[in-house]
Amino acid sequence: MLPYHTLEEAQVALGRGLTLAETLWFKYSAKKPDFVLHFHNTLFLCLFYSIAPIPFLLMELGGYEKLNIHKIQPSVKRSFKEMFKCYKHVIVTFAIAVSPLQIISYPTIKWIGIRTGLSLPSGWELFWQLLIYFVIEDFSNYWIHRMLHCKWAFEKIHKVHHEYEAPFGLSAPYAHWAEIIILGIPSFLGPVLVPGHITTYRLWFILRQLEAIETHSGYDFPWSPTKYIPFYGGPAYHDYHHYVGGKSQSNFASVFTYCDYIYGTHKGYQYRKQMRK
Repeated sequence: MLPYHTLEEAQVALGRGLTLAETLWFKYSAKKPDFVLHFHNTLFLCLFYSIAPIPFLLMELGGYEKLNIHKIQPSVKRSFKEMFKCYKHVIVTFAIAVSPLQIISYPTIKWIGIRTGLSLPSGWELFWQLLIYFVIEDFSNYWIHRMLHCKWAFEKIHKVHHEYEAPFGLSAPYAHWAEIIILGIPSFLGPVLVPGHITTYRLWFILRQLEAIETHSGYDFPWSPTKYIPFYGGPAYHDYHHYVGGKSQSNFASVFTYCDYIYGTHKGYQYRKQMRK
């Protein structure tokens, strides 16, 4: 909860006028306790998960020929019933795993210093913190993902996520509840090491969710803006990991590809690309 009752008080305390973003943040957060603002992260996560995959869902159901040429596994068709079943599973998992985790982690959030007040982070601060979060998450997620492909962990936990050998947007967070919690560790590690504003924290989880949705979309568009991100894996890269299935020892990276290249877990994918050429 902000220590200011009016916009004028906030302006006096900061010694300047508020930006548009800060004004909107004040109106949204001024009377809400920090715990409520923290719990809203789960609501935003569910909201963006429900909205972002819609274009891919429409492409899948519409069967547009011009777009279908960009589908990675065109022989696999998903029905609305099948996709909605996946959606329900994810929402339930968010409710039983993510929501309690948000509640339990609140004292930790306060302790590490994620703030909710004014002022808001600058554009450069936001950019560098998000970049650091992505790099930290990508490296730590790589090793945990490899661990989940050990025989016991795959059979007991990770196998759920691999039920879809041809992934689609809604299947990005489709997983065992234990996997959601386990993979939450690398996602949380960046904000722990480099704490910032709660808007950065919230934006980080939203962007990571959007990235996962695109990576699992099943479509590889040549005009996608993510094609210009250095070392970015993308849909075709991760689709191969699902296509191979439980025996996959390749393409473990969550966002970037450098870990796979450094540790030699890209060779199966490279061989397949060469064979297809």
